[in-house]
Amino acid sequence: MSRFWSPIVETLSPYVPGEQPRVPGLVKLNTNESPFGPSPRAIAAMQAEAGDSLRLYPDPQALALRQALADYHGVKVENVFVGNGSDEVLAHVFAALLKRQRPLRFPDVTYSFYPTYCRLFDIASEIVPLDGKMRVRVADYVAGGPVIVANPNAPTGIALSRKEIARLLRANLDEPVVIDEAYVDFGGETAIPLIADYPNLLVVQTMSKSRGLAGLRVGYGIGDAALIQGLTRVKDSFNSYPLNRIAQAGAAASVADEAYFQKTRAAIIESRQAMVEGLTRLGFDVLPSAANFVFARHAARSGAEIAQALRERAVLVRRFDQPRIADHLRITVGSPDQVERLLAAAEEILQG
Repeated sequence: MSRFWSPIVETLSPYVPGEQPRVPGLVKLNTNESPFGPSPRAIAAMQAEAGDSLRLYPDPQALALRQALADYHGVKVENVFVGNGSDEVLAHVFAALLKRQRPLRFPDVTYSFYPTYCRLFDIASEIVPLDGKMRVRVADYVAGGPVIVANPNAPTGIALSRKEIARLLRANLDEPVVIDEAYVDFGGETAIPLIADYPNLLVVQTMSKSRGLAGLRVGYGIGDAALIQGLTRVKDSFNSYPLNRIAQAGAAASVADEAYFQKTRAAIIESRQAMVEGLTRLGFDVLPSAANFVFARHAARSGAEIAQALRERAVLVRRFDQPRIADHLRITVGSPDQVERLLAAAEEILQG
C-alpha cells in the first residue's frame, strides 16, 4: 500500500487469472486454452508481418480485421468493435454502456471479472442467483437495469438458447443487454443474428478459445452501430492502438481459415464428450456443458482435496473458493492424451 494511491485502488479486489506455471509434463487444464495451436495460415500471416513494418503504428481502426469479422458474421463493418482481448472489450463496455442509473444485473455464479469491473468503474450491481440446477432463469431478469450474461455461462458451461436470449431482450428493451460469448463456438447458439432487431444488444466474443489465439489477445464486440460508436469513443480516449500489426494480421487470417477452425472445434467437442463420460463413470456429477470445459463435483470428495491431489500428479484444474461452487472443479477440455491422463489420475485418487 502506498500513500500515493488514489482512493479507489485500496477498495479493489482484482481479478485472479488462472495459474501459468512452467512445469515440464504438466497437464494444464485450468485456463480454457485450446489444446491446438493457431491456424497455419494465421501463423504465416503473423510471420509475414514481423518485419520492417513494425516501425509503423498499426491501423487504429483495425479495418481489415473488422471487415473480415463483419463478413464472417454477416454484419456491416460499422457493427464490429475490436480490442486487446475480450476483457478489454468488456472494460470499454462497462464504461460506455453499463454505468447507468439502475444497477447492472448478472448471475451470482459467473465470470468473476464482472464484479471486478463494477468496483473499478463504480457501477452498482444486483446479483441474481442461478437456479438449483445452476441455470440462468430469464424470468429473473424482467425489467430492472442493464444485464450482462455469459452464454455459455462460465464456469458452469450451461448455455441459453437464442430464443431465450430474445426473451431476455424483449424484457429489457430500454436497457443495454450484453451477451458474453467467449465459449459459444463449442456448442452454444450465438445471439449475433438478433442485433438487427434489438439495438440494445451487444455480443462479445474472443479469439482466445476456439481460434487458439490466447497469446495474441484479440476480442471483439458486435452490435448496433450506435453502440459501437460509443465503445470507439471510449477506446480512443484510452488507447487508439490496442491491437498491434501482428495481432491484426493473425486474427484476420484465422477468420479466413474456416476448415481449420471447424476441424479443431469438432475435435475439442469430441474430447469433451470423452471427458464427460469418463468423469461420470468415476462418480462425478457433471453439468451439461456447451463450452470447452466441464464443471464437475464428486459426492465423496471435496473439490479442494481432489484439486490438490490432481496437482500432486501434475494435472492442473481450476477451483473457485466461493459459495455454492467450492466443491466444483472447472476442467478445460484438453487433447485426447490429456483427457486420458486426467481420468487416470482422478481414478487413482478416488481409489486411494
